This record gives sequence, structure tokens and C-alpha cells, in this order.
Amino acid sequence: MSRGQPAAARVELAPERLEARVIGDWTIRTLMTVIAEVRQGLALVPANVAWNLSGLGRLDSFGATLLWRAWKGRWPERLVLDPAHRAVIERIALSAEHPIPAAPRFTVADAIATLGGALIAFVEHLLSFVALLGRLGLDLVYLLRNPREWPLLEISANVFKVGVKAMPVTALVGFLIGVVLSYLSALQLKIFGADAFIVNILGLGIIRELGPVLVSVLVAGRSGSAMTAQLGVMRVTEEIDALAAMGVSRSLRLVLPKVIALTLAMPLLVLWTSSVALIGGWVSALIELDISFHFFVTALPDAVPIANLYIGLAKGAVFGLLIALIACHFGLRVQPNTESLSTHTTASVVSAITVVILADAVFAIATRSIGIPG
Repeated sequence: MSRGQPAAARVELAPERLEARVIGDWTIRTLMTVIAEVRQGLALVPANVAWNLSGLGRLDSFGATLLWRAWKGRWPERLVLDPAHRAVIERIALSAEHPIPAAPRFTVADAIATLGGALIAFVEHLLSFVALLGRLGLDLVYLLRNPREWPLLEISANVFKVGVKAMPVTALVGFLIGVVLSYLSALQLKIFGADAFIVNILGLGIIRELGPVLVSVLVAGRSGSAMTAQLGVMRVTEEIDALAAMGVSRSLRLVLPKVIALTLAMPLLVLWTSSVALIGGWVSALIELDISFHFFVTALPDAVPIANLYIGLAKGAVFGLLIALIACHFGLRVQPNTESLSTHTTASVVSAITVVILADAVFAIATRSIGIPG
């Protein structure tokens, strides 16, 4: 055996002396290559034999566990063992005497405690969110009294980031959604010879519902997560604490510009995405139903009353306000560690999308008799 090479682990049985000899290095490195032979050798050792471990080299917890299990959890009556190796096996024996307790059963009390914890966390989030709204309200009152203090540079920078930079991806997704919606509608309208009604389906569906919701989901995943991550990183690096130490309001300089920018940019993004989606719908309608662009444009105002456009733009503004508030709320709650940053960023996106869908349902109920063609 070359120098430095671990000795092969094995068990030798001497029947004439009623002795089992453990030879070699019993470590996970050496045992894994001969584990089947070692287990077989240990199984062939009869009970009440003497164990001679004088030839044992290195021993780790894996090898000690194999020996302890071969001894059926009891020390042999006749045992030759080095004190250092005995200490390793004693640790395994001690851990075997105190196994890991089984997880307790989930009871009704646990369910009530879990529900109560979730309710308390929700109330805490709600109170923190209301406090954020209160701070923003006080900031607006302060800015109305001091017009020179408006953070116009921060607002314009955020409008560019959340609005202009989002135009390519929203246009691409909007165009593809328009194509898919028009194609599926055309397949059904062909059956009934109602090709002209594709304008009604695309116009009402995209302008009133699909456009605002689609843009909100994209913006929540893109800009909302970016806002949360930015504020969270500033919490981790203690930049927000530094601003507070210098007497700079974090809500006035960090939160308010984001909220105003997204509230202003969202209606414009909704208008942009809805327009591109309608173009995509017309392209598909041209291919499937041979509908000209002139007919599509002239029939659209009659099929979709102008009130639907106002509803879509209003939805965009409200959805943008909610996304920005939720993103900033979770960003300010980040603790100074990276795990909290990732957790709150994920929670921000999920919460924003959920709230947008709930707000859209409220809009649908509140405007159910507005803008519907007679």
C-alpha cells in the first residue's frame, strides 16, 4: 500500500479463537467503495464473540455507526479497543439513546394559532400601510405649502424608469395578446358569420379590461419588484438610516416620487399597450377575416363608447398607485439581511398582483352600467 493511501476496511472472523477482527480505516471515504462487503461481513459475525479493534486505523462517525448497529446497540462483553476509538463510538451510542423526537401532530389548537398568527401579521401590515399613507399625505400638504420643495428631478427619473423603459416589453406582450385574442375570436365568429363583431370583442376587451390588467401585472413584476429591491438594498446598506441622520425625509425623497411617477406613467402605459394590442388584433383579423384597417378604425368608436377609455385610464392610475404603495411598503419593511430582501421582494410582487385583481373586480362592479354598448 502506497504512503498516504487509506487502508482497506474489512472484517476478519477467526472461528478458532471466536474473535472478529476489524481492520483498516473505517471512514466514509474508504467504506463507500466496499460497503456491501463490509455489511455482509458484519452480518456473518455470530453473537457473543470477542471483538478485536486493535487493527482499526482511522474511525469516523459513519464507521462507528456501522459497528454500533452490528453490536445491536450494546457494548460487546469482550472488546479490545483503543481509547480514542472508544470515544467516537460512545458519542454514537449517546446519540442513539436520545433519538430525534418525532414531530408533534397538527391539532386544532395549532390551526387556531396559525390562523391567529396570520391575522396578527395581516393587521400589522395594514397598520404599517395606513401609516405610510399618512406620511405621504403629510408630505403632500407640506409640498402644497412649499412648492419649491417638490422633488421634480426624482419624479421625472422614476417616470423614465417605470414608464419609458417599460414600453418595449409592454408593446411586445400587448401585440401578442391582441393577436391571440383576435385569432381565437375569429375562429368562433367565422362559424356564425359575425366577422364584424371582432371589433367589439377586441375593443371592449382590451381597452376596458385586458389592457389595464395586463400592464399592471407586467409593471408589478418589473417596476414594483425593482422599487422594493431598491429600498431593501438601501435598508441593508443603512442608506435610509443615513438619510434620517441627515434630516432627510425618506418618504418625501424616496417613496413619494415613486408613487407619483407610477401613478402618472400607468395611464400612459395602458394607452400605449392597448393601442399596440388593438393593432395586433387587427393584423390577425386581417389574416383570418380579411378585415381592412379602415373598417377596423371606423367601426371601433361605434363599438366601444368613449367611457371605456376613461375607465381603462382610471384603472391604470389606480393600479399604478396601489403597486407603488405596496412596493414601497414592503421595501421599507426589509430587515438588514439578504434573506429578508428576497422574501419581501417576492411578497411585494405577489401582493401587488393580488390587490390589482381585487381592485379590478371592484371596478367591474362599480362600472357595470357604464360604457356598455346598448
